[in-house]
Amino acid sequence: MAITDYFKSIRSITAEEVREFLKGKNPDDYNLVDVRQVSEYEDGHIPGSRLIPLGELKDRTAELDPDKPTIAY
Repeated sequence: MAITDYFKSIRSITAEEVREFLKGKNPDDYNLVDVRQVSEYEDGHIPGSRLIPLGELKDRTAELDPDKPTIAY
């Protein structure tokens, strides 16, 4: 990750926009990341999401395909 990556704007989208984006897509076509804590994830999560708690995200970005759109919640 380059220093300039920290200054890129990140687009926010609504839950409805996420639903529309996911509709009809193969889960292999995007990265869906749940950044909550383990207990929150275990209580319920979006099917197909990958748990990467926010505090671990910086160290685990290599697990995400940079060529695919990423949605984090």
